[in-house]
Amino acid sequence: MQALMIAALLAVACADPKVYLREQFDDGDEWKSRWVESKHKSDYGKFVLTAGKFYGDAEKDKGLQTSQDARFYSMSTRFNSFSNEGETLVIQFTVKHEQSIDCGGGYIKLFPGELNQEEMHGESSYNIMFGPDICGPGTKKVHVIFNYKGKNHLINKDIRCKDDEYTHLYTLIVRPDNTYEVKIDNKKVESGSLEGDWDFLPSKKIKDPEAKKPDDWDEREKIDDPDDTKPEDWDRAEHIPDPDAKKPDDWDEEMDGEWEPPMITNPEYKGEWKPRKIDNPDYKGKWVHPEIDNPDYTPDSKIYKYDSNGVLGLDLWQVKSGTIFDNFLITNDEKFAEEVGNETWGVTKDPEKKMKEAQEEEDRKKREEDEKAMKDEIKDEGEGEEEKEEDEEEEDDDEDEEENEEETDSNLKDEL
Repeated sequence: MQALMIAALLAVACADPKVYLREQFDDGDEWKSRWVESKHKSDYGKFVLTAGKFYGDAEKDKGLQTSQDARFYSMSTRFNSFSNEGETLVIQFTVKHEQSIDCGGGYIKLFPGELNQEEMHGESSYNIMFGPDICGPGTKKVHVIFNYKGKNHLINKDIRCKDDEYTHLYTLIVRPDNTYEVKIDNKKVESGSLEGDWDFLPSKKIKDPEAKKPDDWDEREKIDDPDDTKPEDWDRAEHIPDPDAKKPDDWDEEMDGEWEPPMITNPEYKGEWKPRKIDNPDYKGKWVHPEIDNPDYTPDSKIYKYDSNGVLGLDLWQVKSGTIFDNFLITNDEKFAEEVGNETWGVTKDPEKKMKEAQEEEDRKKREEDEKAMKDEIKDEGEGEEEKEEDEEEEDDDEDEEENEEETDSNLKDEL
């Protein structure tokens, strides 16, 4: 019996991963035959295939890029529909906001197989929505939304997404034990139970509607000491006339009115008297509302399950276009997904960063050269103006000398 169990475990461990979708856009324009643009609206933004302005590999980093600002985008690809009952579901893809996105989605939606792709739109029912969403400084999060019994449920935790211009790997793992894990760049950033982190089910416990706090329940931990009395000399005015003040010598009561010394804080003022506090002998602590089992709660061991998964869609809005989606993977194997992430994003991420840094260095040098050229031009113009002024001054001096010579000649003629 033990041998059979070991053999079964080995068979599971050695089983090949199921790959329901793997899209890396490595066959040129053939992607157009696999992806369908929705016709629900006539003005959806266009996706283009490109590696972008900077990349780690010109071919491997090609993906679908949003190309028009302030547009809705709606495109999807179909694969053989499957149920994830009894097995792990892994959804993985890369996102690159090379436009330094200010407001827009970077998420995917997993739809049932019966979806009409040409009619896909923002209200189309989906199974899972997953990925980054950015809008201003206040919204920079990873959406993890599950549809459960016809209603979309948002995660109760805040998962922060990456907001730089580089490519990042996003992975969602949903396990048949109703647990989940979210990874960014192949590192876990959140995990837990589906029931604990989403409001799929009613609370297991509720406050007993029949229970009420007793009228004589005293929650005051401290009370005024009934034996404490205010001292007879306690009451003093808060402000008194300044005893050191003197009426100015030039004070004219007929003109200035009756003189009164300025008021100062009374050093003997003790404030409002309050009796000291003592422990309340009748204190019973904070009353806790007793709870009972919620009659509306029914456990569900298959929250994770979807009978049909068959379409992956990009259904989103972007103010500033330029996001590139790539390396889509849907599988049942966590380890395989991690390996694929390392073989794709993991290989090109460092060269991508190096290329961008080189571009930024070139841009910096060009700015410096342009600034220097502008300064030289301004300097040359200034020197030209100075030379012009000097020439004009010399001409004026020559004219003055000629006039003086003419006056001298005229005076000599008069004398003769």
